[in-house]
Formats: sequence, C-alpha cells, structure tokens
Amino acid sequence: MNRRLTNAVLHDLADIAEQAARSAGEIIVACRQEDIVPQHKQVGDSVASQVVTEVDYLAEDAIRTFLQPTCDTYGLALLTEETADDGRRHDRPAFWCVDPLDGTQSFVDGTAGYAVSIALVARDATPLIGIVVDPVEAVTYRAVRGEGASRNGAPLAMPVLDPRQPLSLQADSSFRQHHWRQATESRLSGIAERLGMPGSTVEYRTGAVMNACRVLENANRCYFKYPRAGAAGGSLWDYAATACLFNEVRAFASDLMNGQLDLNREDSTFMNHRGVLFASEQRIAEGILALYTELAD
Repeated sequence: MNRRLTNAVLHDLADIAEQAARSAGEIIVACRQEDIVPQHKQVGDSVASQVVTEVDYLAEDAIRTFLQPTCDTYGLALLTEETADDGRRHDRPAFWCVDPLDGTQSFVDGTAGYAVSIALVARDATPLIGIVVDPVEAVTYRAVRGEGASRNGAPLAMPVLDPRQPLSLQADSSFRQHHWRQATESRLSGIAERLGMPGSTVEYRTGAVMNACRVLENANRCYFKYPRAGAAGGSLWDYAATACLFNEVRAFASDLMNGQLDLNREDSTFMNHRGVLFASEQRIAEGILALYTELAD
C-alpha cells in the first residue's frame, strides 16, 4: 500500500519514530555499564565510521520493529547505518534514515556525546521528520515539517547572537589533524571579531548528531565538516534528523557550497562531496561559507 504523506500522517509517523528512538535509547542506557567490546566494520575511511558494537545492532533491531510496518503501509524505504543500502530510497516517496547509535566511540569510551537519530527524508532530499534522543540526559528533540521543533515537548527556538560569548566551533576529533585546522581557527577569530564576539574556541566532540544539537541550544555556535576525498565526511544518517530540526527553527543547515544538504545522494551514503554546515545564526553561516571559499581557492 502507498498512502499519501499528509501532515496528519507525518505527525503519526513522528510519534512512531519517537517511540522507536526511545526504545533504542533504553537499550543503550541498559548496556552502558557493561563491558563493551568494539568491533570494526569495513565501511568508511575514518576510525569513527568503522567502530561498531553489539549495542548498535540491538538498537537497530528495536527501531526496525517500529518502522518496518510503516514501510509496508506507506511504501517507504529504510536506510540504516548497520545494514547495506538496498537503493530503494531512490524510487520510494520517502525513506527512513536511521542511526541507531551515533557517536559509538563516545559510548565505548564512556563519555557523553552519543544519541539515537531517526529521520524521514523525501525522495527529493527534503527532511520531513527529525527525531533525536539523547539517552544520557534523557532529552528528546522532535521536528515535523511545518510544525516547528521541540525539546522534551517544549517549543525549541534558536538563541540569538550573544556578544558576551565567544564563537564556538563544535568539532569532531578528526579536525585535530585537518591540514586547514590552524587556518580555520585564525579565520574563526576574525569572524568573531567582525560580529562583536570575544574571540573563538573549538570544542571537540565525537557524535555528529549531538554536535548539531549543541548548536541548536547555545548561542554563537557552529558545526561543519569540510569536503574530503574518500569514503568519509559523515553519512546521510548523521545529518538528516538534525537538518529537519534546524529547518523548523529557521536555523542554518546547508552544504559548504550554500546548497541544500544532499540527503538522498544518488551514488553514496557519504557526505564528503560537499561538506556540511550547521550554524545558529545567518551571519555566522555566511562567515563560514566565505571562510571555506577562501581556503578552497
């Protein structure tokens, strides 16, 4: 059966996705005190993309239990991090885009920064639903296209630029070795100065999902990843849910060419081809886009 994805249907699907994410979060919390033995999968060029645990698979199985019936009812496809892409996302009206445990390395290390992420993405790459569950802090972020976004049920709005705070880049650990790191830090300070902020900082985290959520909840923040060669740069499931959240609070989510995030990329599930950018304020985003253009020339 293939029923239309009306606003009412999207709301119902978001309820199901929220239940699925919470169920996965409960599994993750129950397992976090256990001795976790990380495994390595032959996917991607970065260490973070290759780390997987039995908990990832358990969380994914729980999510599938909730989402698979909706695929049958609405003709949806299902793309998950721990299962090979079957390509159906390209010919269905929309597809679920699931990361059962984003930030697995943080989970293994016993540090915060991991989350469950579920999105529904239209075939044209428009994010329709975004659900993020932070199992450590018991926080649920939710967005449905046209309905706004919430945090634990309360409306979510972007903080305004605060001239008392520095500009802060949320970065994953791979940025430490990036050949543009020093040039980026210098230019971030220049952006901060132009916007009247007292300097800039870089905060290193692991999970892409929680990096973006920190931008949502704190003034003067940004999170971006430069384009890069190879199978890297994060994947569709790392950004789909948070892109929906950002769209619904009218924050800034794009690639580093100022185009729509390619959340249904034809030839790959990686986002290395154009990079990604999340920013709490338009002027910060414009500064980052100019910074990338300058470095890339």
